[in-house]
Amino acid sequence: MINEQLQKKIEQSIRLLQSVQKRYDEEIELAYSGGKDSDVILQLAKEAGIRYRAIYKNTTIDPPGTIAHVKEMGVEILRPKKNFFQLIAKKGFPSRFSRFCCEALKEYKVLDKNIIGVRKAESRARKERYNEPTECRYFGAKKEENHVEQIYPILEWTDEDVRDFILDRGLKLAPLYYDTGGQIDVTRRLGCMCCPLASRRKRLIEFQKHPRIAKAYLRAGQKFLDTHPDLPTVSRYDNVYEWFTRDVFYANNKDWEKVNGTLFGKPDYKTFLEGQFGIDLTI
Repeated sequence: MINEQLQKKIEQSIRLLQSVQKRYDEEIELAYSGGKDSDVILQLAKEAGIRYRAIYKNTTIDPPGTIAHVKEMGVEILRPKKNFFQLIAKKGFPSRFSRFCCEALKEYKVLDKNIIGVRKAESRARKERYNEPTECRYFGAKKEENHVEQIYPILEWTDEDVRDFILDRGLKLAPLYYDTGGQIDVTRRLGCMCCPLASRRKRLIEFQKHPRIAKAYLRAGQKFLDTHPDLPTVSRYDNVYEWFTRDVFYANNKDWEKVNGTLFGKPDYKTFLEGQFGIDLTI
């Protein structure tokens, strides 16, 4: 199952992991998300014989079964000071241009070196963004205490490489990766549920599949509106249902204005959302 090309990649990955540990007593963070690539780098770290600290940074909105899988893999769980919905109540809805949730829940320093399961094959953006197997990064201001060396041992691995390695090593994955027949589907990706960085279609499907998340969004958004009366968002929308509809269903203001500025007045957005998600959204 492991062909010659993949075997070379495995050996290169292991040599990379061994090379970045300069001292035997040095502990390296292994950024574990619960996803398939995290399971691969965790196995590689074990085979490399390095000292690592596998850490799962709990975003509080990961798919069902993720926490159970993390615990089963023996990974340490770090819980945030504020959960995702508490952040919304304080800062409003996150977006592609306001990724405060990532900064607070995932992108912070723990140790000086960090192993991450980034792969170029995941997207065109990652192929363009990542060029070297290691790089330096600062979390926050460019100060020494914020500096991290990031290591990407499977940067050049394809989906097929990941699948074959998982099958060869007999790795168990999070529930998300198995289809109804119990077969592994490595094209699936584990990430925050209803993430604003996902495609609009995928995000909407997740809200429809997990409508209670939509209700939690609305409840947190209402708290933000109540506590920030002087911000433009409050005057721009009549209520949190209108704000949420604009955020989830419309890609730009031009399309939004077509439905929101008719001669017949504004739609009842609460009723619209309840029709979309199939639950009572009274908050």
